[in-house]
Amino acid sequence: MPSAREALLDSAHSALSTLPWTAVRMVDVAAAAGVSRQTLYNEFGSKGGLARALIRRAADRYLAGVEEALGAHRAEAAGPAELARWTVAAARDDVLVKALLTGVWADRLPAPKALPAAGPRAGAPLPTPTELLELVRDRAVAELERGPAPRTPGELRLACEIALRLALSYALVPAEAVDQCAEPDSCRPITPMITREIDTSLRAETTSSRKIIP
Repeated sequence: MPSAREALLDSAHSALSTLPWTAVRMVDVAAAAGVSRQTLYNEFGSKGGLARALIRRAADRYLAGVEEALGAHRAEAAGPAELARWTVAAARDDVLVKALLTGVWADRLPAPKALPAAGPRAGAPLPTPTELLELVRDRAVAELERGPAPRTPGELRLACEIALRLALSYALVPAEAVDQCAEPDSCRPITPMITREIDTSLRAETTSSRKIIP
């Protein structure tokens, strides 16, 4: 059975899937979690504190997923490709993860810049996209260095950076949207040289004739 804190975060996340954050009410979050509103305020201090904890949990879950995905493929050369796949999946499944990675916060989301200063219950500060991507890259390299693949840290770092760039391009503009792009030139296709680099580093075939990076 989840703790009251986890139940409240689950309730808030569920509400956010159907309502803009400004329309999410604390009383409804507490009721859906089966606790009193006072318990919610005791746990998070304010609605801003709840939003901060919700975003922090999204970041933590994404990072934990990185280690799990790479750990399962440590003995293979496909580690960076798994990093890309997990990043795309995480951004697709959770709008908060997508916003954390890209820095694009839709109006309906509780953007970090709009939140009040962190209080004593806030925990670790929320990462910027650059900080999060650097952390992911470094964790990925550390995880893959434990495997038998004969690649240097520099090679692994490059492969993971390429994997993250490729994943973010798909998170920002999904593959199925590229053909519907109103201004194709604005999609900035990756050059053949970068495409070959992705093929080599990720050990995966590129199945699309058009790739993009932020």
